[in-house]
Amino acid sequence: MSITFLNTVIFIFGAVIGSFLNVCIFRIPAGVSIVKPASRCPVCESPIRWYQNIPILSYLVLGGRCARCQHSISWRYPLVEALTGLLFLLVFRSFGMMWATPVYWVLVAALVAISFIDLDHQIIPDVISLPGVPAGFLLTFLVPWLSWKDSLLGILIGGGSLACVAWIYYLVTRNEGMGMGDVKLLAMLGAFMGWKAILPIIFIGSVIGSLVGVPLMLIKRADGKLAIPFGPFLSLGAIVFLLWGADLINWYLSFLPR
Repeated sequence: MSITFLNTVIFIFGAVIGSFLNVCIFRIPAGVSIVKPASRCPVCESPIRWYQNIPILSYLVLGGRCARCQHSISWRYPLVEALTGLLFLLVFRSFGMMWATPVYWVLVAALVAISFIDLDHQIIPDVISLPGVPAGFLLTFLVPWLSWKDSLLGILIGGGSLACVAWIYYLVTRNEGMGMGDVKLLAMLGAFMGWKAILPIIFIGSVIGSLVGVPLMLIKRADGKLAIPFGPFLSLGAIVFLLWGADLINWYLSFLPR
């Protein structure tokens, strides 16, 4: 089997998962089942046939519109599919034919769904993050370099550290600057990635959040009161550390005096 063919198969598989994630992103905040009914146009409610639901391709063929009522379809649908396909491919390229690969596929799929739900509704659904904690702990037995103790400490330190930050922020400002959803998310990340990943994830997420949030606040003249969800930045920090953490650490250490 050629590398190109295998990479293509992995990307397509990820895009198919991304198509399902679109359903989750739309339905979970609404409290609707992600299984039934079958996919349908939200405007005319006509069922979407299987050949109209091929990831990315169907959107391009249909010109971004419903085949029946011609209502425009959000560009977010193919974006989520392509993003998930790319992330699945990057994970595979990083970890190869190991059990760690499907473990981290589960993680990145959860992070994609969480990020877009948080962007839309400023919530991190418990239905994803809470089951993700025991799931991450159990799946670490398939990751040879991560022990169950590292995962357990990751849960405690991940959830505990962010809970302390939120509590201190509230004591100082009397405002909730961080929701408990972020705390549960970091506990899930600790379960999947271990306690050593917690500080880099928070640091990377905070840096990216600042680079995005500060200019956005200046543009919108929010005067420090613009609500910016932190979940997508934590998720991005986790993905960056998962894929390139060792390289980033080595790069940072190269600047230290010897």
